[in-house]
Amino acid sequence: MELRRLGTSGLKVSVFSLGAMTFGESETFMKGVTSPDDEARRVFDRAIDAGMNLVDTANVYSEGRSEELTGKWLEGKRNRVLLATKCRFPIGFGTKGLKPGPYEQGLSRQHIMRACEDSLKRLNTDVIDLYQVHMQDTSVAIDETLRALDDLVRQGKVRYIGCSNYTGYRLVESLWSADKRNTARFECVQLQWSLAVRDAEREMLPACKAFGLGTLIWSPLARGFLSGKYKRNEPPPAGTRLEAWKDSLRAMDNDRCWAIVDALRSLAEKHDTTPSAVALAWLLARSETTSIIVGARTVAQLDENLAAEQVRLDPSDIQQLDAVSKPDWGYPYSFIGVREPW
Repeated sequence: MELRRLGTSGLKVSVFSLGAMTFGESETFMKGVTSPDDEARRVFDRAIDAGMNLVDTANVYSEGRSEELTGKWLEGKRNRVLLATKCRFPIGFGTKGLKPGPYEQGLSRQHIMRACEDSLKRLNTDVIDLYQVHMQDTSVAIDETLRALDDLVRQGKVRYIGCSNYTGYRLVESLWSADKRNTARFECVQLQWSLAVRDAEREMLPACKAFGLGTLIWSPLARGFLSGKYKRNEPPPAGTRLEAWKDSLRAMDNDRCWAIVDALRSLAEKHDTTPSAVALAWLLARSETTSIIVGARTVAQLDENLAAEQVRLDPSDIQQLDAVSKPDWGYPYSFIGVREPW
């Protein structure tokens, strides 16, 4: 599998990474859409055998169970796999009666240091290759967050740091702070990006390109909407993620998104592949993409997604997908006359 350099770090990551959000039974936001442990293990082994060298998890996935399973299944494979996890949210958030305290969440020094130690134990490892903050926290000074992360790097518990779900201004402010105070800087951004959700192209992707940050792409199939399994004016198939996440389906139930699906089906037929593979191939063709996080619930889903690496879209294909998925970029781009933010 092709490897790409992650930002300015020494890490070279596979163009597909394995998302572990579906590992472990969950009682919170992933309830009902995770994989049974035996199938999750088969997905894990298949991904590593296929050449994926980065596994991405988080302390909140399945209330810590995802980290535990990842650590267990990495035994004997640790030197072949880069391990990425995250902190920010309280574990078990959303369960009945839970009221997290101020140091059980957020990006304060106290929470970051404790969360890292807990993740190291669950993952059964001495070092995390990529430690990411799961979302920005404007209640804490950027300097405090970065200093805590820098200390973890200096202590040898973390190799590189990254962020996820940041705004453009907060990312650039963080890079400025790291440069000014000589701390470790974010080497990558984990962000949502797909043909259906292209908002990251306004600010985040241009910032990553300007400052040499890598990108880890989550929800590349828009929670499965771009797989082609959903049809307009029909209920979602039983057992699918969007059957459980009805709000996400309603958000994409519009003419633009259905036109994208129609274009994917047409190009899939042209290239003798699947709509999923075409949607992922569009991302792979973008120079801003470092690695696409695939969160398959079954081996069959994983293999279908991996087929995208063999799809070669020609310029007219990419132009067609760009045109049908183009959002209204809004102000200030509409005012200054820039056709595309990047």
